[in-house]
Amino acid sequence: MDTGNLTQSELIKIIRESRSIAVVGLSANPNRDSFLVAAYLQRVGYRIIPVNPFVAEVLGEKAYPTLKEIPPNIPIDIVDVFRRSEEVPQIVQEAVSLKNPPRLIWLQLGADNKEAAEYSRNNGIPLVMHACLRVEHARLMKGEQLE
Repeated sequence: MDTGNLTQSELIKIIRESRSIAVVGLSANPNRDSFLVAAYLQRVGYRIIPVNPFVAEVLGEKAYPTLKEIPPNIPIDIVDVFRRSEEVPQIVQEAVSLKNPPRLIWLQLGADNKEAAEYSRNNGIPLVMHACLRVEHARLMKGEQLE
C-alpha cells in the first residue's frame, strides 16, 4: 500500500472520521468489485455516492455522472476510484478542484497512477494506491469483518 507521507495513524483517523464516500466507476452489477466494495462500505456505515454516467441509482443512492455534478451540499469525505489508470489524472484533478474537496483519494487496485498521486498530494489531499479500501478498512479498523 502506497500512502505517500500519510502515516497509518493519520489514515485510520481519516477513515474513522469520514462519513461519505464517492465511488467513481461504481457498477450496478452485484458481481463487480466496485459494487462489492461499496456494499461493504455501506454496511459498515458510510454513505455511498455513486459516480457513473451510465446508471441512475446504485445501492439505493442516486448516481451522478461526474464528481463535479454532485451537489456541493453533499459532503464527500473520500473519493474511491474504480477506473483505468489512464483515466485517473482527470478524476483526481476534478476531485482536487471541488468546492469542498475530499479528505482522501483512494485508487483501487489497478487504478494506480503516480502522476495523479503526486498531483493530489501536492495539492494537500492525501492519496492511497496499491490497496483495496474494503480490505484495508477491515484490517485497520480492527474488529471489522469482511463479509
